[in-house]
Amino acid sequence: MSTAQATAEVFWKAFRSLPTEQRQAVLQRLIEDDSLRHDLQDLATIAQRRREPARPLRKYLKSAR
Repeated sequence: MSTAQATAEVFWKAFRSLPTEQRQAVLQRLIEDDSLRHDLQDLATIAQRRREPARPLRKYLKSAR
């Protein structure tokens, strides 16, 4: 496990151990940050669409018009 992964694990465990009200406060702070909120939305979209079949970029761009 890398240092970054170990650090993330510590933060994740700490977050999960918080009472619900405090967890909600942390999440609220995260979504109030515009840049971070957009990153979280992108990650959620990627996770939801991960099982979709791949397609060439040119084909996607044509269909998106």
